[in-house]
Amino acid sequence: MGDLIDEYRVAAGVFDEMAAPDRSVRPPYEEVAAALAQLGTDDLMDRAERLGNAFRDQGVTFDLDGEERPFPLDVVPRLFEADEWATVDAGLVQRVRALEAFLDDVYDNARILSQGVIPRQVVLSSPGFLRSACGLDPPNGVRVHVAGIDLIRDEEGRLRVLEDNLRCPSGVSYVLANRRAMARVLPELFTAQSIGAVSDYPGRLSAALRAAAPPGVVEPKVVVLTPGVYNSAFYEHALLARLMGAELVEGRDLLCRGTDVFLRTTAGEVPVHVVYRRVDDEYLDPLHFRRDSMVGCPGIVNAARAKRVTIANGVGNGIADDKLVYTYVPDMIRFYLDEDPILANVETYRLIDDESRREALVRMPELVWKRVDGSGGKGLVIGPDAGRLELEQLRSEVEHDPRGWIAQPLVRFSTAPTWTGHSLEPRHVDLRPFVVNDGERIWTLPGGLTRVALAEGGLVVNSSQGGGSKDTWVIGGPAGGAARPPALISAPRLQGPPLQLGPSTTAAQQ
Repeated sequence: MGDLIDEYRVAAGVFDEMAAPDRSVRPPYEEVAAALAQLGTDDLMDRAERLGNAFRDQGVTFDLDGEERPFPLDVVPRLFEADEWATVDAGLVQRVRALEAFLDDVYDNARILSQGVIPRQVVLSSPGFLRSACGLDPPNGVRVHVAGIDLIRDEEGRLRVLEDNLRCPSGVSYVLANRRAMARVLPELFTAQSIGAVSDYPGRLSAALRAAAPPGVVEPKVVVLTPGVYNSAFYEHALLARLMGAELVEGRDLLCRGTDVFLRTTAGEVPVHVVYRRVDDEYLDPLHFRRDSMVGCPGIVNAARAKRVTIANGVGNGIADDKLVYTYVPDMIRFYLDEDPILANVETYRLIDDESRREALVRMPELVWKRVDGSGGKGLVIGPDAGRLELEQLRSEVEHDPRGWIAQPLVRFSTAPTWTGHSLEPRHVDLRPFVVNDGERIWTLPGGLTRVALAEGGLVVNSSQGGGSKDTWVIGGPAGGAARPPALISAPRLQGPPLQLGPSTTAAQQ
């Protein structure tokens, strides 16, 4: 085995995606590890530079502190075997089914509240609960047209749900761009694997959006509503619109007349039936939400209520993204589906409970603290890394507004081999799979967006906080819950002896 792999060191007490406890390479990574070893350090350094240049040339960027930067893509993919992915897929489908039922229920009869499964005040006090969404009944019953469910692997190697994203989940454009770039710059890695394709995603999303059109519409007009070119995710909005063959529009391009929505064009006004919005609820319709919003379309919520247009994802989905409501998703699964959860949550303190709050505050320096409406790594305090003054301020905020926070034990989620410019080193990773619901079936994209905390020992993976990404492969056969097997890139397996890694890093060596 080459030096790149032999010298790979993993930290004690953390599950590594590639390195087993006996320092052997885990089976999913054997072929990739062999290919990387054959490339060597100089070649891999060159490939990494080419990946960065490819993203820069294609405009695959994100906004970091007001500056557009290429999104870092690591040269080493993250791998899942098809058998494990089948369990992930089943767990994600189950979770989306339960969350769909919850959203339908909580904005209508609210059985789950009246029966005491979730305290009524938890929902009514949530910043994501919108009374304007009450009574909104989407034409095909779908509110979660696309979901991004964040997963982590804990110290024991178990996959757990970290949070749900059902409003405007972003990142799938990087999944598509990562695969294209990797196949072009590192074709050697693909020659030893059968890899589930990701290219079906735009077609699946387009079909789901068209299926959500109002009754009686034969040829639905779908548009992608973007806040504009200065939005940090504009690259994704433009890419998805192009791949779906949909118009990319801003709020000023749309017009509501009565309860009908039209697109202004040089040829006149064109009826719009489905709006795939990438605009947050509060900016979507100044008649219902922020009156100073210039990025939405006045009257669009009334049009949706009249079933003349469908808004995807649904208005009011933010209640399901609330991190306190997240703690009740296992109860939702049992209540609505009469099933046990396939994927477990991360253990979480509900700080509205006096006893739980007292215990959490005693353990404050040990826990991770999150605002219930935080995202992008913001509103996050990692207790072990926080200073005394920061913890004192946090304590005051939690005691003043316990509903606004949750706390979780610090999970040293799994690491994966990551190129640092001169060697492969372990870096913490999470995963955002993308799930599409067309009303008939729920489909999971094979793989998803693996995000990487590029700083050594760092646990914040968000791109807005300086994180990067990996191409995510599902290998070994059909995966992802597709109606047909995904397209595969296949070639003979590399031959060679079992692979071994260098010795693990012990606490004394760190």
